[in-house]
Amino acid sequence: MSDFDPAQFFRNDSPAAPAAAKHLGFEFQDADTARGWIKIKFNPKPEFLNPVGVIQGGFLMAMLDDTMGPAVLVKSGGKYMSSSIDLHAHYLRPVRLGPVICEAEVIQLGRSVAYLESKLFDERGRLCVRATSSAMLMKFPTPV
Repeated sequence: MSDFDPAQFFRNDSPAAPAAAKHLGFEFQDADTARGWIKIKFNPKPEFLNPVGVIQGGFLMAMLDDTMGPAVLVKSGGKYMSSSIDLHAHYLRPVRLGPVICEAEVIQLGRSVAYLESKLFDERGRLCVRATSSAMLMKFPTPV
């Protein structure tokens, strides 16, 4: 996939999009293949709220994870996908219902492991969660 185009690959209406990403309200925004950086908007649903009325942390982490994985695809030009080895999050502020923006970047792409960082911003642009991950690299399956 030498002519990998993130805008086409991560189309919001793609039938190949993972069901989990669709459930989270995944919407591709932007990417930089040289940096291995991607920006994704998520549209959380009311059922993601905890009893206090903020988005439950597991859903926020899923959004960050669903941003870091695509960053590997972007950095590798569509050659590699990733499987999380570990995830670490720092929750800096509660996130209310509304669109959120996640950005992720590949810090290092090795032969078998990628190191990633991501940030989640609320609709007011405030940093709410920072996360890091290491992920095992796997060849991305070639579409049939």
